[in-house]
Amino acid sequence: MECPKCSAPFAATDLECPRCGVIFAKLTQRTEDRQPPPSPFPIAHAEPPAVAALAPVPRPVLIGRAALLVGLVVWTWQFAAAPMGVAVADSFLHLPNLIFHEAGHMILGIFGRFVGVLGGSLFQVALPLALAGVFLKQGDRFAAAVCTWWGGQNLLDVAPYIADARSLQLVLLGGKTGAEVEGHDWEYLLTQMNWLHLDRTLGLAAHRIGLAIMIASLIWGGLSIARGRTREDSSISSP
Repeated sequence: MECPKCSAPFAATDLECPRCGVIFAKLTQRTEDRQPPPSPFPIAHAEPPAVAALAPVPRPVLIGRAALLVGLVVWTWQFAAAPMGVAVADSFLHLPNLIFHEAGHMILGIFGRFVGVLGGSLFQVALPLALAGVFLKQGDRFAAAVCTWWGGQNLLDVAPYIADARSLQLVLLGGKTGAEVEGHDWEYLLTQMNWLHLDRTLGLAAHRIGLAIMIASLIWGGLSIARGRTREDSSISSP
């Protein structure tokens, strides 16, 4: 064994160090006196957080969501049955979409002319999808589905704009056609990319992709309502 003070070896029967003379009993007592007193308060041990149970969806909310979903189904059918651009231009969503379109020009215009021109169509499609992401993060799948549907509808709103790049017959915000004001956004964008000859093809693709997103969103919304209904029924039947 070694002395805790000078590290000199000593026998287990020794009461003091043969080198430094320290008394082991006193050294041990002194060490114990330096220990902090025990706390009078119990130490709370952190427990892992319990998994929060999904709250049941109130019946009035489910009914309201179902009514909204039915309205979106009818609306989607009207968009799908009409020629590209006809039902979109007559929809009351066209003006709100136009506001976000113009805001996109201003916000993204700081990155140069091309991005600024593209920013109008890009922002009006991206904003609803960003909102869908926010609702999804909060756990509201139905609201996320509705916003995704809105994003698809904005693609339908942009589609005739893309398809008009060569003909320039679409009436713009100022009440004049693109031919009267020397072009518009997508005439400039497709010309810069040498894709002007693909205007109809790209416009039709945007229209079809938008419809596919809208239909998928309706299915998603219906599944979220059914899931909420199941949770409500389980909460009622539980003791």
